[in-house]
Amino acid sequence: MSTVNPLPLWQPDPQRIAQAQITKFQAWAAEHHGAPAQGGYPALHRWSVEQLEAFWQAVTEWFDVRFSTPYTRVLGDRSMPGAQWFPGATLNYAEHALRAAGARADEPALLHIDETHEPHPVTWSELRRQVGSLAAELRALGVRPGDRVSGYLPNIPQAVVALLATAAVGAVWTSCAPDFGARSVLDRFQQVEPVVLFTVDGYRYGGKEHDRRDVVARLREELPTLRAVVHIPLLGTAAPEGALEWVTLTSADVEPVFEQVPFDHPLWVLYSSGTTGLPKAIVQSQGGILVEHLKQIGLHCDLGPADRFFWYTSTGWMMWNFLVSGLLTGTTVVLYDGSPGHPDTGAQWRVAERTGATLFGTSAAYVMACRKAEVHPARDFDLSTVRCVATTGSPLPPDGFRWLRDEVRDDLWIASVSGGTDVCSCFAGAVPTLPVHIGELQAPCLGTDLRSWDPDGAPLVDEVGELVVTNPMPSMPIQFWNDPDGSRYHDSYFAMYPGVWRHGDWITLTSRGSVVIHGRSDSTLNRQGVRMGSADIYEAVEKLPEIKESLVIGVEQPDGGYWMPLFVHLTPGAALDDALLDRIKRTIREQLSPRHVPDEVVEVPGIPHTLTGKRIEVPVKRLLQGTPLEKAVNPGSVDDLDLLRFYEDLARKRA
Repeated sequence: MSTVNPLPLWQPDPQRIAQAQITKFQAWAAEHHGAPAQGGYPALHRWSVEQLEAFWQAVTEWFDVRFSTPYTRVLGDRSMPGAQWFPGATLNYAEHALRAAGARADEPALLHIDETHEPHPVTWSELRRQVGSLAAELRALGVRPGDRVSGYLPNIPQAVVALLATAAVGAVWTSCAPDFGARSVLDRFQQVEPVVLFTVDGYRYGGKEHDRRDVVARLREELPTLRAVVHIPLLGTAAPEGALEWVTLTSADVEPVFEQVPFDHPLWVLYSSGTTGLPKAIVQSQGGILVEHLKQIGLHCDLGPADRFFWYTSTGWMMWNFLVSGLLTGTTVVLYDGSPGHPDTGAQWRVAERTGATLFGTSAAYVMACRKAEVHPARDFDLSTVRCVATTGSPLPPDGFRWLRDEVRDDLWIASVSGGTDVCSCFAGAVPTLPVHIGELQAPCLGTDLRSWDPDGAPLVDEVGELVVTNPMPSMPIQFWNDPDGSRYHDSYFAMYPGVWRHGDWITLTSRGSVVIHGRSDSTLNRQGVRMGSADIYEAVEKLPEIKESLVIGVEQPDGGYWMPLFVHLTPGAALDDALLDRIKRTIREQLSPRHVPDEVVEVPGIPHTLTGKRIEVPVKRLLQGTPLEKAVNPGSVDDLDLLRFYEDLARKRA
């Protein structure tokens, strides 16, 4: 693996290396905390994982984290799960996110842009004022630390204000994008029992208006814990009866009051895909997210007050939360609410141009779509401000790296990054001082002891293995909601290798220190960076009377594409005609998400199961990727081995 790409695609010049925040941090940490002054990033990373407490103390000092009460030590208990970070400390995430308002009141904190592609700024002082007003109103509504506040919102400034006001109060934020159907939202929000719901009346996407008032009405009916609903009239409709008006709650000129909460106090709830049932409700802490995101955004992304940070995302994806944290480093955050391909495939490049983005984040799938559509970003747009194009959601294929260099700029930092909702951060990815090799992530991130292990826990180099993390990270979940004994949390990450985080990705650590991601080692569906579990698809599709059972698979393809077929076993007498195909697709689009409409619907003679009756997903995925049957599955675990031969034959025909 290490000799496949002996020459880097990109190499930072000496001036860029010298000016990078990570270079300055290393010199300072060497002087104050014993970090190695020489050896560049590899030496700094080694120190950061071997001297974990010194590293994270250095991060808090470098970024001037404000502890209102001091910590007794950096890491009280380092066991996983259950590591205790900065015990005794109190702080507030929102206070740090709004610090730049003091020195840069009239500069933009947010740039909001929709499908008209006209940027609208929200200044730091205005953002702080709205957060202060809304936080006071939330307190007046009886919202207390630990209460849950939910948002059914697109990527608009109001969503950022609501998150920060919630954090200021010490309440717990959770959000879903408005293209999620009612069932998908309720599967998430009902678990955490929110007391306030922020909603829009609809959203605009692909040049069309999408009315969501019926969904909002159902959410209100089926979330009995709600004390208040706040209406944001994005499409201009009147507030439904009993709802509060957004403008009323955010009109006062009130200084924000920031509740000082323990370091491990819940900040927000994110959701897993729900492959085997309800989505996991993942709880991350105010302090853990604060320090992890300062490290990622300030050191790895190299962003500061002079930068503009754009990542194409929705409020249903962890990258939205990560994007909002750009405020922590005083960076202007770009919020794009709209289709990634409207009015044409080049839309995201146009947003980067119109907002002067310095870091443009997108999905690998979007890059490959631009390549296929013969988009020419550098020819058609002024991208002179863009220093870095970052991708996530799936591995960026080698052709994607080459296309970005050829079509954007020779001297372009291309950062393919990989992490997870589970930590709301990256395990490996951007390092501004390292070379970029085609098809590879630059390196594991600071403080993250990333390894590739074989099934017995032996480390691998230049070979494919399981992605594991052998030391705690501050942003690892403090808990799952409604998991009182921690068993679901433990079983999700720590069952395979006790005391070690196993993430569910196949990776190669190369002997040059870079990382190659090969896709999921489980059956999560990942479309345009938005993950969804197969169980959601089954629940919706199998309500159709013609469908006896179904199986959905997401397959990462060698060319960077992502093929998502839906296999259906029909009831006797049913036919997979155009009318049924249309109803299947419409059901998924309306009840779940337009992103998860399958690429192909295939009739099959039956769905294979384990001996305990569970649908076999991962072995079928392996078959579709070309793995021989005898290596894809243990024959003794399958109820009908002949059914698997159908998928093996299909893979052979497609190849």
